[in-house]
Amino acid sequence: MTLSCDTRRYLWPGLAVLMLAVLLLAMQTVQAAAQDRPASFADLAESVSPSVVNITTSTTVASRNDPMPTPPQGSPFEDFFRDFFDREDRPRQSQALGSGFVISEDGFIVTNNHVIEGADEILVEFFAGLELPATLIGTDPATDLALLKVEHESPLPYVPWGDSEASRVGDWVIAVGNPLGQGFSVSAGIISARGRALQGNYDDYIQTDAAINRGNSGGPLFNMEGEVIGVNTAILSPTGGSIGIGFAMSSNVAVGVIEQLREFGTTRRGWLGVRIQDLTDDMAEALGLDRAEGAMVTDVMEGPSREAGMQTGDVILRFDGGIVRDTRQLVRRVGDAGVGRDVEVVVFRDNEELTLTVTLGQRELVENGMTPPDEAAPEPEEETAGSYMGMRLEPLTDALREEMGIASGMSGLLVRDVDPESDAAQKDVRPGDVITEAGQTPVNTVAELRERAEEAREAGRRSLLVLLRRGGDPRFVALSVEED
Repeated sequence: MTLSCDTRRYLWPGLAVLMLAVLLLAMQTVQAAAQDRPASFADLAESVSPSVVNITTSTTVASRNDPMPTPPQGSPFEDFFRDFFDREDRPRQSQALGSGFVISEDGFIVTNNHVIEGADEILVEFFAGLELPATLIGTDPATDLALLKVEHESPLPYVPWGDSEASRVGDWVIAVGNPLGQGFSVSAGIISARGRALQGNYDDYIQTDAAINRGNSGGPLFNMEGEVIGVNTAILSPTGGSIGIGFAMSSNVAVGVIEQLREFGTTRRGWLGVRIQDLTDDMAEALGLDRAEGAMVTDVMEGPSREAGMQTGDVILRFDGGIVRDTRQLVRRVGDAGVGRDVEVVVFRDNEELTLTVTLGQRELVENGMTPPDEAAPEPEEETAGSYMGMRLEPLTDALREEMGIASGMSGLLVRDVDPESDAAQKDVRPGDVITEAGQTPVNTVAELRERAEEAREAGRRSLLVLLRRGGDPRFVALSVEED
């Protein structure tokens, strides 16, 4: 197509205007991005640094108990050996460094538990050079948090807590602390991820690429308003130095823990008194649930839940008015719910929902091994070992319990062997496991297990829910009923 001179005369000015508009729009986008990016962190660092502290701890290390080698009497090395091992036998002082931050003008200071664990003396150094001895108020190893207290005649500078739930991936943050013992240091980065779990039941870590190194532990992670949204705790690194993957315990967890330490000197977490596991898709199908959501009860201990009527095999769907997605969410919510409260717990049992009222206990009082008392287990009827669902099974007897080291109160079917090609093997069923329930009903014989499997088939289900115990620990497994 050929344009006339008149057409080109009117077209070129229009194209010029269009190109100018595109250029202006691009410039506005660049300017907006520049406005979102801070030109400097200097004002923020200057405002928060007086509230961040270096922490030095001293710990007495016991002397050696090894027998001292004895040189021959009159040896020229006799004095050397005596002087050397006399020094070795004396108690020694080891020191550790970390960080912390002041949360009140009267001198309460937050740090990590691992910074001060086992310390005989704790010394706090402020940005201005002031040094004060600190007293330990309380610790929480579960979240690796600790609370200290210093005394000073004048009000101390402090920083406020922020809302970690309001922060977003990509937000700017700064970490302040004492990396590698070098003194006060500031590093900047963004929030790389939220809701990270490392290894604890109460983990809710913010991941950041702001440089965090040894010595930063216990220091604050600030948002751009100068609020603490995390307590720097750990790094992921093959070398021990920062590679841009650091973790800070979220303020929404830390605030509750620190308030309890401040008031009671220890944490006071709610306790249901159950063991739980996550549901899988095949477990949900075996139970008749639409979705693999909730927490499956694998054991009910003597305590709040048993008194409320909860049973092994119940699926906790809602707790205290909120939906339960998985076990990790339930553990955190129970812990945060308080002690002595009556809460409604909705469970799924026998194809219907039931509402139970549970009075929460205190986890810390029972954390060191509260287990239900052994009950006398009935001896099964005489039956030889049999194979079913890819497993060679044998009813428990007193002789088997003694042979396998199984508690006297346990009844069920001992797994003697597992076909490596079976569904049971794929679900990690192992020799030595004990099947105590099938279809949420106790089983003591192979015949009873067959009956439960046939009932599942007749109900149109592809799996049978089986409760296993390994070393006393319970676990539900959905085994296929289509193999046998």
